[in-house]
Amino acid sequence: MKRYILLPCLLLLAWGEPALGQRPRGAGRMRKPAAIVLPPPGPGPLAQTLQLSPPPPAPRAPARPVLAPAPASSPALTPAPLPEQTARLELRLPGDGDGEVHVQPLAADSSIVLLAGQQVRNTSRIAFYFQHYDAQLRRRREVPVAVPPEFGFVRLCAEGRTVYALFSSRQEPGRLWVVAFDTAGGGALRSQTFETKLSREIVELRAVEGSLFATVVLSNATHLTALLLNMGTGQFRYLPSIYEPLPAQLSFEADERTGRAAYVLSQTNGRKARLQLKQLGANGQLLGAEVVQAESERNLLTAQLSPLADSSARLLAGTYSLRELSYAQGLFATDLRPAAGAAPGAGAVPANAHAPLRFYDFLRFKHFFDFLKPQREQRLRQRAARRQQQALAPRRWRYRLLLHSMQPLPGGGFVLTAEVYYPHYRYNNGFYPASGLGSAFVPGGNYANSSTRVFDGYSTTQALVCGFAPDGTLLWDNSFVVKDLRRFKLTEVIRQAPLPDGRLVLAYVDEEELCYKLVQQATPSPNDLRVPLQTSATGTGERAYDTNDTDLQTWFGSTFVASGFQHVRPDKGPEREVFFLNKIVFK
Repeated sequence: MKRYILLPCLLLLAWGEPALGQRPRGAGRMRKPAAIVLPPPGPGPLAQTLQLSPPPPAPRAPARPVLAPAPASSPALTPAPLPEQTARLELRLPGDGDGEVHVQPLAADSSIVLLAGQQVRNTSRIAFYFQHYDAQLRRRREVPVAVPPEFGFVRLCAEGRTVYALFSSRQEPGRLWVVAFDTAGGGALRSQTFETKLSREIVELRAVEGSLFATVVLSNATHLTALLLNMGTGQFRYLPSIYEPLPAQLSFEADERTGRAAYVLSQTNGRKARLQLKQLGANGQLLGAEVVQAESERNLLTAQLSPLADSSARLLAGTYSLRELSYAQGLFATDLRPAAGAAPGAGAVPANAHAPLRFYDFLRFKHFFDFLKPQREQRLRQRAARRQQQALAPRRWRYRLLLHSMQPLPGGGFVLTAEVYYPHYRYNNGFYPASGLGSAFVPGGNYANSSTRVFDGYSTTQALVCGFAPDGTLLWDNSFVVKDLRRFKLTEVIRQAPLPDGRLVLAYVDEEELCYKLVQQATPSPNDLRVPLQTSATGTGERAYDTNDTDLQTWFGSTFVASGFQHVRPDKGPEREVFFLNKIVFK
């Protein structure tokens, strides 16, 4: 009898709580990093670069096929290359306190720069250092940065082999401090202070010919504008051509070789939405403006412009909606090169001076609904076909898309990637006084059960990747279905890079694993290829956990760099808290 009584109790304990030393999946992601003790110049005990030995562990096999098998007419898939983790850098994190590390890859010379902050003992001040590493994560130099105590870090950006770090004052609103780190000039530093007065939140930062274009929210918190910071003269200027009421969205494209820049702005009057393109010179002067809008009930929401470095093409692609201004119905694309018979000229360009807009409802995409079960997707498409046969209005979708910058395809055309996301909320239930007396407890008082909705981050369901011809024709589409991918800031999480064989790789870091998918145009392929992030040269004998604040960035070619904070427990020896960099190469 005792065995039958104890067995359910043991099962309850096993299912109800994690085992000792384990943590629930996803816990600890928002942990504040410990103080970072930076190594002294040269090799030291607190910094360690490991040359990891390929081949890495084989990717985890999918439990079941995620996509339907390719038709017989589809081209055969090339075997999936294993990502090689060839080098790892660890910065030790002993003790408690506050610290930070920011990563800036440099494709120009295949190097990488860290801006690391260490809290000065017994003070609230953080001492910053630039650390420069080569392609094998071997340190080249370390340069201390004398950041004034009133400033806190905001953003990093780079141009060529120069890295710019922007700081904002905690005492004087609108006061900015920028330091430039020249890796080609022996690590020379130069800094400028800008008394902008009106700038508050820095939304985006890009460097063009030694100047910084910053998209900022003004002090009235109702408008977005562009701020030009000249690092040579220390002067700044608000660009009057860029001044839009919130919640306007801006995308920025720049050509470092010519110094030209372009903004794509979303504009709305509450009922209709359109896009406006503004071309700027390196000093911020307005070179031209162009309005793009749809004549029907469609609204143009957000868009990206093809790279300015390619002067032979000028493609605009983005999202559109049907009446609704918050959710996308599909993608549109158009060729912005002057249409036949249109005379080029200065100033504003009429909306009809370019080729007609091409609209692609999400139903037109072969793989957009891959996140659904096959039977459900089939029923959805059948219902949509019946609506079309009955001449009914098309079904309206409720999807939000975060567009990536457009990239050129090796064989011509462009690829546009968009992350499909939604805001996630959780609900806190509790009892609150119904008498309007705040939170005070009143004996015998009236209390009501209330539920409070709390924002819990943005969840990504998939990444849609599309190939477009220069004239806006949709060539192919594919998708990368993901699960439980959440972040609190609306930023890009999934990264992409071209492979030597013409395919694309989409990847992101999920705790201790690298998740990736290989895209060969519209050919189906697995969504759940995973490899663990290596922590030692042998890949065995250690276990990493409590990994948080992870990031994956495209470095150069088909090489990525993964970073984050991690606790590593070896089979023998002391455990270690580290900030890590893993070099990941797809061949």
